[in-house]
Amino acid sequence: MLIRITGGRVVDPTAGRDAVGDVWVENGRVVAPSERAPDRTVDAAGCVVMAGGVEVHSHIAGGNVVLSRLLMPDLYVSEAAPEGHPFAHAGGSAAWIGANYARMGYTTAVEPAMPPVNALATQLELADIPLLDRGALCVMGNDDQLLQLLREREGKAAVRDLVALNTATSRALGVKCINAGGASAFKDGALKLSLDDEIPTYGLSTRRIMGALLDAVEEIGVPHPLHVHCNNLGLPGADDSFVATLEAAEGRRIHFAHAQFYAYGVVDPENPMTGGFRSAAERLTQAMEAHPNATFDVGQVVFGQTVTISLDILRQFAGRKGAKPKKWILNAGDAEGGGVVPFLYRPRGPTSSLQWAIGLELMLLSKDPERTILTTDHPNGGPFTEYPRIIHLLMDKEERDREIATLPKVVGERSSLPGIEREYTLSEIAQLTRSGPAKLLGLSDRGHLREGARADVAIYRDDRDRTAMFARARLVLKDGVPIVEDGEIVDWRSGRTLELTVESDRAMARRTDAYLQDRFGQGLDSFAVPDAAFSAPDVFEEVACRA
Repeated sequence: MLIRITGGRVVDPTAGRDAVGDVWVENGRVVAPSERAPDRTVDAAGCVVMAGGVEVHSHIAGGNVVLSRLLMPDLYVSEAAPEGHPFAHAGGSAAWIGANYARMGYTTAVEPAMPPVNALATQLELADIPLLDRGALCVMGNDDQLLQLLREREGKAAVRDLVALNTATSRALGVKCINAGGASAFKDGALKLSLDDEIPTYGLSTRRIMGALLDAVEEIGVPHPLHVHCNNLGLPGADDSFVATLEAAEGRRIHFAHAQFYAYGVVDPENPMTGGFRSAAERLTQAMEAHPNATFDVGQVVFGQTVTISLDILRQFAGRKGAKPKKWILNAGDAEGGGVVPFLYRPRGPTSSLQWAIGLELMLLSKDPERTILTTDHPNGGPFTEYPRIIHLLMDKEERDREIATLPKVVGERSSLPGIEREYTLSEIAQLTRSGPAKLLGLSDRGHLREGARADVAIYRDDRDRTAMFARARLVLKDGVPIVEDGEIVDWRSGRTLELTVESDRAMARRTDAYLQDRFGQGLDSFAVPDAAFSAPDVFEEVACRA
């Protein structure tokens, strides 16, 4: 079917395009203007036309996500697919995720924390999410096999082969490390870990583990940089960890997860015991300007009840004291472990208000929105459904000031947010939510509307109330097929799971099989993700490595 979207304001920063014009779609792709009569014409007058949104960091599948639903079932609104539909079996949470992303004009989402030993369960859950293409990052950095290789100084080739094998068998889109070495150190009694602290048993440091993974990701050609969750998340002085980690990358590509939780400076450097923290957003953005090899997603905090999900057992163990309600789950098992801790970002609370301000500061101070990705670290900073409100605050200084006026004075005393005049443009919003995330993930056919792009298109009624505008798209096409009309799902179709094409070493496969047999009593085949596990054909779509 040939579709002509006409009369809308087409916003595509990758093409320098922000003007009224047409977008032509055929066979699931954006095509050049055609002399043929279209089969369907979409009148987009008074609307803004963008590529479909791309999410780089949202916890939507995996063991801790399942536990969070059991611990806090009231947070997961049930929205089942229609009776008799293939997605009806998936339960309300999977349908809720797909439907709410799609309503906002998002068409791709990535789960950022998949331990290879849990890959099959995670991939099965991802496949249950309708409407979106999705992917996952395999987590390494605390697994015993990797740490053994580093302890025995087996060299870069062995680490590369293990990373490639885990990426291939888990069918991941990239690689992540979470407080590298922290889960292992916790088992030996450590409650805090910094970049160069020694990790008991292995005699390693976070710097060495992360450096080995940075090298491996580069050598394999993974399009997405190593996705890094630093030491000391959420603590006063965490900005030191961020900057030290950035410098430790030594020019290698690196992506920082949920940077807002590291933009916390000590209030008085001369007296570190002074209570609370201050914004270090300016320090982080200046450091990013000096290191063009780096990107970050924000992890914006929003007010209200949520549940924190993380494989960072050190931080979740400490965070249990602040659980609200007073219940939590921690797992210090093999490899990553982690935990689920409910948390309330108190409306009008001084700490929560400062966290809220810092995330907005990071985005408003950034000189390169394409390297600054909008996330809430769903659900850790709050639900992804708050993106429209966040966009509104970025685009409207008056709306921002109205919100700030209701908050404690600490927002003005310990952050620069009240004095920032900048308002994001629609083109910058597209960089923040479309072109930047797609480029970061190596998805060259997404995030733009140039000829050959995947026909993932979002059309919004242009409205000064940006919250309303971005909450309910007028029309969303997925692969050229309408899935949302006037904010309602009109076609509960399946997307695909994106996996990286990686060749793995047979010798490392045999070695890993023996390791897993010894540790779990099951070999590598038991932890791999086979096509036969999925009821639908063609669940996966391959993404090529960098040359």
